[in-house]
Amino acid sequence: MCQRFSMTADLPEVQKHFQVERVMYYYKNRYNVSPTQHTHVVLQQNGERVLDEFRWGFVPYWGKDAVNADLRKVHENPTYRKLVDKQRCVVPCNGFYYWKQEGKKSYPVRVVMKDRSMFGVAGLYEIWRDMRGEPVRTFTLVMTEANPLIGEFESRMPAILSPEDVTRWLDEETQDLHALNPILRPHASAEMHAYAVTPLIDNNRYDTEECIREMDLERAWVKR
Repeated sequence: MCQRFSMTADLPEVQKHFQVERVMYYYKNRYNVSPTQHTHVVLQQNGERVLDEFRWGFVPYWGKDAVNADLRKVHENPTYRKLVDKQRCVVPCNGFYYWKQEGKKSYPVRVVMKDRSMFGVAGLYEIWRDMRGEPVRTFTLVMTEANPLIGEFESRMPAILSPEDVTRWLDEETQDLHALNPILRPHASAEMHAYAVTPLIDNNRYDTEECIREMDLERAWVKR
């Protein structure tokens, strides 16, 4: 499952790519987004695209996969089906992080598009209230089968959406999981690239440009 991702692009680029009409929070580049942290999501509200800030990981943890929603579980879990019907979002990204294991050693890699472009991942969101009655806004990534590249690290990967599929996923009139199934497919591995990065991405508090720099493999190796 995906436990780290990045989104590094200027706000005007993000607005143009995702056709965002309203920005609801102070946007900044994120080099190492980790579960339980707050980051950006795109919602469709009354026909308007909105960029807002949500917490990664559902609370309370009513589902086994609170950070990643496995597409197979979405079919089986009635609560997931409810969210797919009415509470879909898109999570802007431009890279995922994984660990590549070789023997007793491993090293972190960042998976990006070959052209380094940003992309949207299908997401679900939930809003609940804490003990003080304050709204807590959370999201999860929708996962599908891994393509051959991601398959070197995990059996599942985030469901990457084309610009046309972003429109379908956010369409408030669509409330049919089966109609959306065809767009939740593995992205072509031929369009993606993986490279070694600093082991510091394993630190939730480390969120700097160094996270996305390509690193010599000898420096990236760690014992795990």
